[in-house]
Amino acid sequence: MADTHLKKALKPIHLWGISVGMVISGQYFGWNYGFEQGGTLGLAVAALIITVFYATFIFSYSELSTSIPHAGGPSAYARRAMGPFMGFMTGLAVLFEFVFAPPAIAVATGAYIHFLIPAIPTIYATVAVFIFFILINLVGVKGAALIEMVATILALVGLAIYFGAGAPHVELSNIIHDQALVGGWTGVFAAIPFAVWFYLAFEGAAMAAEEVENPKRDIPIGFITGILTLMLCTVGSLTVTAGLGGGEGKPADYPLPQALAGAYGENSFLPTLVAIIGLAGLIASLHGIIIGYSRQAFALSRAGYLPAFLSRLNSRKVPHWALIVPGAIGVVCAASADFASALIILSVFGAVVMYVLSMISLFILRKKEPNLDRPFKVFFPVVPGIALIMALIAMYSVMKYSVLTTSLPFLGLNIPLIMVILAFFGLAAVYYTVRGSSRLRPLSEEFGVMDVLEDETVNK
Repeated sequence: MADTHLKKALKPIHLWGISVGMVISGQYFGWNYGFEQGGTLGLAVAALIITVFYATFIFSYSELSTSIPHAGGPSAYARRAMGPFMGFMTGLAVLFEFVFAPPAIAVATGAYIHFLIPAIPTIYATVAVFIFFILINLVGVKGAALIEMVATILALVGLAIYFGAGAPHVELSNIIHDQALVGGWTGVFAAIPFAVWFYLAFEGAAMAAEEVENPKRDIPIGFITGILTLMLCTVGSLTVTAGLGGGEGKPADYPLPQALAGAYGENSFLPTLVAIIGLAGLIASLHGIIIGYSRQAFALSRAGYLPAFLSRLNSRKVPHWALIVPGAIGVVCAASADFASALIILSVFGAVVMYVLSMISLFILRKKEPNLDRPFKVFFPVVPGIALIMALIAMYSVMKYSVLTTSLPFLGLNIPLIMVILAFFGLAAVYYTVRGSSRLRPLSEEFGVMDVLEDETVNK
């Protein structure tokens, strides 16, 4: 039988780098589309709601990920709690999130490169960067995590420069004005999908759980320090950008350099410097989410949900086909059209579905398996209850104000996003019925993989 054990090589600092790195691009673009929906204060309220959600969710998620340190992440939790079909659907929601997020990030990366070097067309930069980081991930998880950590630290330095340069020019009148709360609470709910972008994909670090040296100790440390880092960044990004007048006019794919240019002038070095360092943030997220989707595809394949070749490992213990196949889909999406906002909405939809199902899984597992080893216990049921309620609010907002009102421009057609979602999950359900359910590993065997890994760690 082929070896399907991932290499255990990560420490808390690597997990912090992966978790923050997966998200850090969300500070540099994407969230600013929420200004159009809710205004400066509307987006601020939406961001506050989402920050509270992620704080409660990550504490709850730490319980799941330390109890079940599995590369499948949410799909493994849902399968153990609700059975194989729901495990498959949850895994697909994660893939939906992680396959559509990279092309959106790649498009923004191309836009930043074009901003810096106008002679390079955005589309060429987009595709080249995407392919390059798929190849980089083939070197092995420790090397990939090191690159991720360096890029993440650079991105945080860039944010610090932005906050320091922008704060003295912040004007309260740019934040609080006649259109600061567009549409009242309707605007707040409409801005929620873009507020999610501040934190989207943070949970993806759990998919590297099998590669963490001591999951029970290291995962909570990596997760909690990571979410605190991002909370501070979110407050700074939103306040400074809005205060510099970045909430006015048509949203750009490079809002931070654009806001600084308004304060210092188009020819100033500061906007260029932030754009250059901002590329590190975009690269960190692109790179990190590539790690995430590859581990999810690997885990679904190893469980028997997806074709077996996706769980094959190369000589460096990297699931190479799980990197290449979803990556190819992402490259096609990134190259076909400039529809970053639609890709963001699709990715956010996959995320909120997964959030809801993960919290339901936690409640079921608490009742179904009260004696499950839980090295990290969340304050139950208050914290996961808040996370579940707020996840449902986020799902409602994404569906009502984004999915049902947005189309995907593709090959000259405008395809409603709801049709894309229904087609994806409908075809997946058919595949599961016809093929996937007959190839599933027994639950005991699939989770036995984790028991072997834990024994190996104890015996070191």
